Amino acid sequence: LVNGDTIYGANVVLMAPGRVPNVETLNLETVNVKLGPKNYIQVDEYSNTSNPHIFALGDVCGAVELTPMAIAAGRRLADRLYGSSTSSTDGNLRGSGEIANTVATKVSYETVPTVVFSHPPIGTCGMTEPEAIAKYGQDNVKIYKSTFANMLYGIFDVDADDKPKTMMKLITAGSEELVVGIHILGMGADEMLQGFGVAMKMGATKADLDSCIAIHPTAAEELVTMGAWGLSPQVSGAKLSPLNGAKKPEPTTSMNSKM
Repeated sequence: LVNGDTIYGANVVLMAPGRVPNVETLNLETVNVKLGPKNYIQVDEYSNTSNPHIFALGDVCGAVELTPMAIAAGRRLADRLYGSSTSSTDGNLRGSGEIANTVATKVSYETVPTVVFSHPPIGTCGMTEPEAIAKYGQDNVKIYKSTFANMLYGIFDVDADDKPKTMMKLITAGSEELVVGIHILGMGADEMLQGFGVAMKMGATKADLDSCIAIHPTAAEELVTMGAWGLSPQVSGAKLSPLNGAKKPEPTTSMNSKM
């Protein structure tokens, strides 16, 4: 380290130097586009810069530096600039591809699933435990953890302690145990997290995860079987609750709307 610090008690050091925005040759100061710390372009939540005719998104803004994040931001910006100007605010689609509420369309930088493609991979979505405690308070946060050897290694002729481990952490907050963080280290973490990220974006609670039948034998089933059964508050974050044997949601179609 250039500052003279020393790292002790580590067998492996992962270096992540990061990147800096490539804006030096754009002469942004001549068009009144303001830069922030580390030369990131300053934008508001709608990708507007300080110049009303120039927009910026993606890594150059320094929010969430992921390619899919930039794609999502670009799509929302295009919807806002070139989509229908309907005043609807319910987020539903209108007619033949018309996009509702495009005037206020923006991307969300919260609850973004992301993965470190290491060996094994590390997947994370939402808050860390310290972040959740800082926001909601220690007494309002409940943590679920699990460490196990993936069943793929079940037939390997090695000691159980020597088999590669999978680690999972579920962070919930509030009396309803809203899932605010999921963290996975282990084989398949990347594939697992995409689906659970959808559930988190929809406001899943611990009871919602418990309501899903486990797929056995998989590693992902640990996320829907954590903790003692039946102790989580029976509160759903879903628009239509899946708890306690409820019927599955049905789509609105021209057929059932006439019934």
